[in-house]
This record gives sequence, structure tokens and C-alpha cells, in this order.
Amino acid sequence: MSEPIRVAAVEDIDEGEALLLQPEVTGASEPISVFHGEDGGFYALDDECTHETASLADGLVDGDTVECPKHSAAFCLKDGRALCLPATRDARTHRVEVRDGEIYLHPGVPAQA
Repeated sequence: MSEPIRVAAVEDIDEGEALLLQPEVTGASEPISVFHGEDGGFYALDDECTHETASLADGLVDGDTVECPKHSAAFCLKDGRALCLPATRDARTHRVEVRDGEIYLHPGVPAQA
């Protein structure tokens, strides 16, 4: 998908929280989570932890990282890097932009960290 899609208003996602978007909304093959980092930024990752099936949207956001709720693997929200075991594979990122208080997602377009 080349055109960005509006997914929420800035105030719809509290700092430290995530919005889970299903493929029928984004056109992507997998669910995507849009996170409001504690640094004020908005980031998007494929929702599923790369270690084992678990929703990253249910994870704990700490600064610019998210910790998987299942086995505590952590990922950088900015670039998707796996930061600790048990995850050894990075999470796929998606570009997010904020315009006029609205959050737009570019599914399938990597974030520019």
C-alpha cells in the first residue's frame, strides 16, 4: 500500500499505550501496533513478537522500547531491533507520521530511524 492511512488522532493513544490495527484496516498481511512512546513519538511495529506468538500491543512501553508480555523480550520502537533474549530477530517497522494532530500509517514502508 503506497498511500498512508489515517489510523487515529494523537489524543486517541495515551503515552505508553498502543493501538492494535488488524490487516483489514491496514491492508498489511499481519496486525500492526501503533505505539505512543514515552518520548512523545509515535511508532509502528508488526504486532507479533518475533520470539513466540504474543501481541506487542499488550506489552510494557518503557521510553522508546516495548517489552513482550510473554517472555520479556524487548524491542526498540524506533528501529525494531531486538534488544534482549529470548528474541533474536528484529521486529518489522512501519513508517508513521503525524499531521495536524492526526496519525498516519504507511503499512509496509519501513520507519526511518
